[in-house]
Amino acid sequence: MLRAAAVALFAFLLTAGPAIAGNGGVAPVGPASPNAQGISDAYWLILAITGVAFVVVETLLIVFLVKYRSRGRTRDVGGAQTHGNTRLEIGWTFIPVVLLAIVIGFVFATLPDVEDAPAAGADLTVRVEGHQYYWLFEYPDGEIAVDQLVAPVGRVVNLDVVAPDVIHSWWIPALGGKIDAIPGRTNHTWFQAERTGTFTGQCAELCGAQHALMTASVKVVSDAEFQQFLASHEPGSDAVGKETFAGVCAKCHGMDGQGTEAAPPIAGRDFDQATAAVIQNGGAKMPPVGKDWSQEQIDATLAYLNATIRKGAPSYGG
Repeated sequence: MLRAAAVALFAFLLTAGPAIAGNGGVAPVGPASPNAQGISDAYWLILAITGVAFVVVETLLIVFLVKYRSRGRTRDVGGAQTHGNTRLEIGWTFIPVVLLAIVIGFVFATLPDVEDAPAAGADLTVRVEGHQYYWLFEYPDGEIAVDQLVAPVGRVVNLDVVAPDVIHSWWIPALGGKIDAIPGRTNHTWFQAERTGTFTGQCAELCGAQHALMTASVKVVSDAEFQQFLASHEPGSDAVGKETFAGVCAKCHGMDGQGTEAAPPIAGRDFDQATAAVIQNGGAKMPPVGKDWSQEQIDATLAYLNATIRKGAPSYGG
């Protein structure tokens, strides 16, 4: 028994250091927004309390297994009898209640900081649409982006999260908690990025066969870069056509239109209004991925397809 306990302890010590040092799935993603910081603080508090409880309980378990082992007694001979201890019994009832109260109190105290955005100022509101199987972002003046939301550093970004087809779940761990995108309902969340960089995430709700490809990211940039982004992302722009292909079409047809198990090849074809009709209305096994797109976005996508996929040129060079 002691040998098994020693081996288990050695294995724990051997893996604990690298796991904590390199995250290893133990730690949450480093927070980059005040609401994500609140979630991280709650995580560490709960982990500390449950971790100490685990160590104490398992230590006592090993001690009792060793102390009250059979010591050569036969199966039909009982061990030494122990009697109740009122103080001990009150203690192991009272202490968990106190620990649970601490966790509940901390979570309720932190919840407003997680849910409520700071007072309104130069806020930015972005509409986040979850589609099978991509994210569409619409900015206040009509600019759009696909799969990567671009936001200015330091500003509060309010997100109106919706879905036209099935339930999705928006989640960028470094910038806050999950929020569901539900058909017929608008949910709200926010973030205020404290540093520039690209923060990745994933649709956190199983939404269909291509769910694994429904990734998301938020690129946080300076205000000057953000203004450049807006200027280049009018619905009919080349940038939107390129992003739409990469974020929507290529997930099934391949980055060069070569086809995949999910969809046939489209390389070398002409893309015209018949293609636009399929994009909007669907056809064969293809869902109507662009049923809510503006004509400008459809035209930009067709222009990109004709400029690259029809000619066989590399489709997405970064």
